[in-house]
Amino acid sequence: MGISSRTLEITVISGENLRVTDDAYVVVRGESLNCCTTRTVKDSGEGDKNNRNSSLLSWNEKFLLDMPAHARSITFEVQCGKFKGVRPVGVARIAVSDFLGCDVPDSCLRVLSYKLRDWEGKRNGVLHFAVRVVVPERSCSISAAEQMKEMVPKCEGCR
Repeated sequence: MGISSRTLEITVISGENLRVTDDAYVVVRGESLNCCTTRTVKDSGEGDKNNRNSSLLSWNEKFLLDMPAHARSITFEVQCGKFKGVRPVGVARIAVSDFLGCDVPDSCLRVLSYKLRDWEGKRNGVLHFAVRVVVPERSCSISAAEQMKEMVPKCEGCR
C-alpha cells in the first residue's frame, strides 16, 4: 500500500520588496484544489517612503497543507484585495525536491526564501517561509514496539 498524501507544516513568514499598495495575502497550493490562505496585512512602513519597492509585509502564519503524493511543486501566490476583485502581485512555484529528500530529515524545519515574479515575468519581491513534513504518530502495542526496537534507527534530530 502506497502513501496517497503527505502533510506539510508551512509557515508563511514575510515578504519584502513587493510592489503592492493594497492589503496583501498569500495563497499556498500543493498541486490540488486544496489551498491555504493567510490573513491580509498592510505594508509595515519600515521601507523608504519614496520607494514602494522597499516594503515589508509580515504574516507569520502557520498551517497544515495536505499534498498529494504525486505533487512535484508548491505554489505561493501573493495577492491583494482590490475593489471588485483580486490582483495577483507575484508567484513562486517551488519544487518539492528543494526541501524533501535532502540529507536532512524531512521532519526538520527548513527556512527558505524565493523570488516572486509577476504575471509578466518581472521580479516582484521575495517571500520567506518555513516548511517541514509532519510525521504521523503511530500507535502500536508495547510488544510490537519491543519487537521493532532493533529494526528502527535512532533519530538524533536536526543538525
